[in-house]
Amino acid sequence: MPNISSVSEFLLMAFAETRELQLLHFALFLGIYLAALLGNGLILTAVACDHRLHTPMYLFLLNLALLDLGCISTTVPKAMANSLWDTRTISYQGCAAQVLFFIFFFGSEFSILTIMAYDRYVAICKPLHYGSLLGSRACATMAAAAWGSGFLNAVLHTAATFSLPLCHGNAVEQFFCEIPQILKLSCSGSDYLKEVRLLVVSAFLAFGCFVFIVFSYVQIIRAVLRMPSVQGRHKSFSTCLPHLAVVSLFVSTVMVAYLKPPSISSPSLDLVVTFLYSVVAIAVNPLIYSMRNQELKEALWKLFGHMILWHQ
Repeated sequence: MPNISSVSEFLLMAFAETRELQLLHFALFLGIYLAALLGNGLILTAVACDHRLHTPMYLFLLNLALLDLGCISTTVPKAMANSLWDTRTISYQGCAAQVLFFIFFFGSEFSILTIMAYDRYVAICKPLHYGSLLGSRACATMAAAAWGSGFLNAVLHTAATFSLPLCHGNAVEQFFCEIPQILKLSCSGSDYLKEVRLLVVSAFLAFGCFVFIVFSYVQIIRAVLRMPSVQGRHKSFSTCLPHLAVVSLFVSTVMVAYLKPPSISSPSLDLVVTFLYSVVAIAVNPLIYSMRNQELKEALWKLFGHMILWHQ
């Protein structure tokens, strides 16, 4: 029975076998990656440079943009390189790094989205306490807790997963290394059950965050509907819709990826669904936040105006 120490590399799943389709996939990944870099980079720059955006909501949005950049940079560059150079290999260390950083950024992102729901809840349902509940120190503490818990979770999962012995080769049925696919290659045993238990605990924690988000928005909707002013209701909804859209896209794609019936599961379908939640959903976040956010639009126009004047 081969041990995991005898594995020096893994084989990732290829998007296509023909050279033309491989180059097409490379171009598609490159376009999505550049769009994600540009969109999140603009949000980071606007929030950092415009003092009017130095508020809790935009502080959390800045954290979300950083996590989006980290998440998409963990998976897409390697997939681009494999498509361009017609290869499927990833080193053992590279695979472990992908698992570590993907769980870190992805888990921290869901925590930040949960905190953003709390921010909107306090802003709309308890506006008089907003300054005391979401002061600069409280916001920094919550953001640090999101990043710290995400990193701890990633370390535990990565250590548990890559301590497993492998019995079923080294072919990963996905375009990047993820835990469920690594577990398929492992031997059943006590270490395997430890990682499964860790996954169950993480799933319950994620479900708890989801319930908190739903509860927050139920309270927000009730508070907004009680507002006498139509303009006030519209303004309140406009600050919540981008976050609600991002959460809906995030949760729906992950649920389709991991909760779909085994009877409809196939390597090709799994590849497409994983691509949706790990690449597409993350890449469109900046577009969602910039479409309905007037303050962010004004900050970006101001930034572009300064850049044009500077070049002149």
